[in-house]
This record gives sequence, structure tokens and C-alpha cells, in this order.
Amino acid sequence: METPLREPTFLILTALAGEPLHGYGLIAEVARLSGGRVSLRPGTLYGSLDRLVDAGLVAVEREEVVDGRLRRYYRLSDSGGDLLAEETERMRANVEAATRRLNARLRLTGGIA
Repeated sequence: METPLREPTFLILTALAGEPLHGYGLIAEVARLSGGRVSLRPGTLYGSLDRLVDAGLVAVEREEVVDGRLRRYYRLSDSGGDLLAEETERMRANVEAATRRLNARLRLTGGIA
């Protein structure tokens, strides 16, 4: 899987870091985590999940039948957790660098730092 991760992929992995979720649970959790900015459609989500499963970053936890329909729960794999941690650290370092630059700029322009 290429890094940096696209935001929807990052949010899917983040959602699964909490607990195994089924598709619609993932859609809701990604929307919650993003403050409503990212809204996954089922086709997009399941395509992403297929790629993440193929890459070994996500695994199927279990399947159950609910109201005559198959519900598949996904979980974050160990390698998915490692990738999420690496990506989180990369993003944290970028935020720190930007914050330092913005604070320096505010000091130079007389703004509040």
C-alpha cells in the first residue's frame, strides 16, 4: 500500500483500530471521525476494503446473517496497525513542522503566538 495514505483509507484504518465493524458501521464511523467531511458510499467502501484485505492490512473478523442478509465484520490486522501508526507519526511530524512555521510567522507579523 502506498503512503501517504489517502484520507478515506486512513479513516477506514482508524475506525477499525477501535473495534471490528461491518460495512455500514464503518461508513458511520468514518463520517463521525471526519466530522462529516468524508462520506463513503457503499461501493467505494467495499472496493477499499477488498484492496485492504488483499494487502493484508484488514481481515474479515466474522460473518453473520441478519434479517436474511450477510453481514461481514472487518478488523485491523497487525500490519494494518503498524502502517496506521507509521502514517500517524508522519502526519504528526508534518503538523509540528507547520505549527512551528506558523508560530514563527505570527511572531514576525506581531500576531499572537
